[in-house]
Amino acid sequence: MKKLVVLTGAGMSAESGIKTFRGSGGLWENYPIEAVATPEGWKANPELVTQFYNDRRKQLLEVEPNAGHYELAAMEKSFDVQIITQNVDNLHERAGSSNVLHLHGELTKVRGEVHSEYIVELKPEEYEVKIGDRTPYGDQLRPHIVWFHEMVTMIDPAMDIVRQADYFAVIGSSLVVYPAAGLLHLVPRRSPSYVIDPEELSLCRFPDIVHIKLPASKGVKKLHSLLLEQK
Repeated sequence: MKKLVVLTGAGMSAESGIKTFRGSGGLWENYPIEAVATPEGWKANPELVTQFYNDRRKQLLEVEPNAGHYELAAMEKSFDVQIITQNVDNLHERAGSSNVLHLHGELTKVRGEVHSEYIVELKPEEYEVKIGDRTPYGDQLRPHIVWFHEMVTMIDPAMDIVRQADYFAVIGSSLVVYPAAGLLHLVPRRSPSYVIDPEELSLCRFPDIVHIKLPASKGVKKLHSLLLEQK
């Protein structure tokens, strides 16, 4: 079974109603990056950061996977599908995808501020974390999110996966956020690459990539058809 590696970004979940961070109406318009997505912001105001991610978890309970998520899960019948996502939501898993690697952490998990190896998966009804909720070692629980200025520890496993791709697709990513954007450079030359995004993109760095100019819900279906034709 041929290996399809998919890199997904914020545009993958936008149709489900999850706000993107960039762009008009994005979360950064209401919250400065430095305040809620950096270690410095956490140290300065952990209450604000905790509430910000509590709100994100609450919103996640109110949305559902879209057709694009479900189509990727359905593609596992014909391909060995490995998803590498920049998103912190769990919509891929909820749609039924089996192999999902989260580059930037997971919204539904928290970990120790000091003992980062202590990671807890929150139940849906436990979405609200409070200051004073601690690990057994006594340190405060913080979001299991890779903030700006922190190491993307999952990038090495992601690189290994991309090097094995028979097909590679990017869905809903601006291709400007590194190190994730650099994964495209690791796709084997023999392997066709696709990008699904309704917007115009600057793809001069990747002249051989096929642009499917559709939103995720329709674009993944188109990708599925194209790949089945090549089997």
